[in-house]
Amino acid sequence: MRIIISPAKKMHVDTDSLAPEGLPQFLPEARRLLSALRAMPGPALQALWNCNDAIAALNMERLRHMDLERDLTPAILSYEGIQYQYMAPGVFETGQFEFIQEHLRILSGFYGLLRPFDGVVPYRLEMQARLAVDGHRDLYAFWGDKLALALARETDWVLNLASKEYSRAVQAHLPGPVRLVNCVFGEAVNGKVVEKGTLCKMARGQMVRFIAEHAIMQPEGLKDFCDLGYRFDAARSGADRFVFIKEK
Repeated sequence: MRIIISPAKKMHVDTDSLAPEGLPQFLPEARRLLSALRAMPGPALQALWNCNDAIAALNMERLRHMDLERDLTPAILSYEGIQYQYMAPGVFETGQFEFIQEHLRILSGFYGLLRPFDGVVPYRLEMQARLAVDGHRDLYAFWGDKLALALARETDWVLNLASKEYSRAVQAHLPGPVRLVNCVFGEAVNGKVVEKGTLCKMARGQMVRFIAEHAIMQPEGLKDFCDLGYRFDAARSGADRFVFIKEK
């Protein structure tokens, strides 16, 4: 079993709490992307990042000094988004860290596929960014089937807790024998399931924590998730689509 999740835009450096256990497996590709970004003029970078002047200046400075093998932070501690706040990896126990290192994978526009304790540096590059590299029109084309095939070499089923932007980089390329299970977190509104962005991120993070705490290895175990007011809805679910409805 492998769990895939999205990264977060906001990142920080923490070289004191826990040490990285290795380098990202797609580091050569990350180096190529770094070279492409460094070759772009400031206005083009800001347009690619779709950000304000302050964020653009910060990330241009990061590009100038970026060293992909020094002053690294474990990926799981580097991202600061809502999903990671609810996952709360900083208070995991040793066994839970070992579990997520084996079973959790973070998708990244810059690094491709990360294990939780791969050492990373702060960057800004969303998967949907239209960065043309080496004849590829965007990052989806640049990564192609590499991420999906890497997952397929590790497992026969994948739990998708990533956003559509990121899961798109894997879903279309997974070989047929690999099962993909999607989790939907929503509210029942007029007979339909309505997903809300922030609440989904909270639930995805909480689901990762739930899986790590209970060492869940099979899809059936996911149905017991009942945090943040969510309950598994068998009537709305299917074999590879597990729907959790938030109770009012």
